[in-house]
Amino acid sequence: MGNVINLNRFRKRVEREASAKQADANRAKFGRTKAERSSEAKRADQAKEHLDQHRIDREEQP
Repeated sequence: MGNVINLNRFRKRVEREASAKQADANRAKFGRTKAERSSEAKRADQAKEHLDQHRIDREEQP
């Protein structure tokens, strides 16, 4: 005779493992640290400032 298995525990364990795999996939796909987000925002602000500094403002003469 084999071991007795609680099917509810088995089902819940399988669901937790599947959920953990999905969470890992989502972290890899969407996740970024706060430092990465802030450094990217800082880099974008610096690039915008750099472009604004090199803008030539011309007044139209009628």
